Amino acid sequence: MADMNAGRTARERARAELTQEIKDEARRQLGVAGADGLSLRAVARELGMVSSALYRYFPSRDELLTALIIDAYDSVGAAAEDAVSRVAATAPAERLAAACRAVRGWALSHRNEYALIYGSPIPGYRAPDATVSPASRVPLVLTGIIRDAWQAGALTQPPPDARLAEGMLGHQLAVLGAAVAAPDVPEGVLARAVIVWTQLFGMITFELFGQFARTIDPADEFFEYAIGQLAGYLGMRDG
Repeated sequence: MADMNAGRTARERARAELTQEIKDEARRQLGVAGADGLSLRAVARELGMVSSALYRYFPSRDELLTALIIDAYDSVGAAAEDAVSRVAATAPAERLAAACRAVRGWALSHRNEYALIYGSPIPGYRAPDATVSPASRVPLVLTGIIRDAWQAGALTQPPPDARLAEGMLGHQLAVLGAAVAAPDVPEGVLARAVIVWTQLFGMITFELFGQFARTIDPADEFFEYAIGQLAGYLGMRDG
C-alpha cells in the first residue's frame, strides 16, 4: 500500500511539474502572439511534446487561458493583500497607497499577464465562473480598506446625492455593499470606491500601453501624487 501511495504521489508531482511547465511556456507565448494567438500545438512543440499528450492536461485553448487568467488574478490579488497586511489598520490612506503600489508593481513585472486580464477581450473566449473569485481579490482589498476606514471613523462622508440611492444605480450600489460585506457604508462612499478602482487601473493601463509616452514618462512621481489624491477623494485620513 505504501509503495502504491508513493507511486501515486510521484505521478501527481510529475503531473503538477509538467502542468507548471505548460503554463510557463504559454505565458512566454503571450508576449509573442498575444492571448488570441495562443496555440496548444505551439506550446506542445516548444516543450517537445505531441499535441495529444498536452491535451490530457488542457483539453482546449480556452481551458489553458482560464488557468492562466486565474493564476494572474490570484498573483496580483496576493500582492495587494500582502502589501496591505504590512500596514497598520489605523492608517487607511497608507493602506490604500500600499495596495495601489503593489498592483502597479505587479503589473510592471507581469506585463503580458496584466494585458491578459485587464486588456482587450479575447475573441471567442468567455471566462467561466471559476474566474470570478480570483478576479474579486483586488477589489475586495480596496473595498475592505474603505469599509474598515468608515467603521473606524477615519473617512469623511461625501455630500448627500439623491441620485445615488435611486433607480438602477441605487440598486447596484446596494448589491455592491452586500457583496463586499459593507452594507453600512454610504452609497456615496461606495460610488467613490468604484471610481478610485477604475482610476487606478486606468492609470496603470495608460502607463503599460504607452499612453504616457513623451508626457508623464516615467510615471513614478505622478503615480505617487495620484494615489494621494485618490485617498483625499475618498475622504481618508490617517492617525
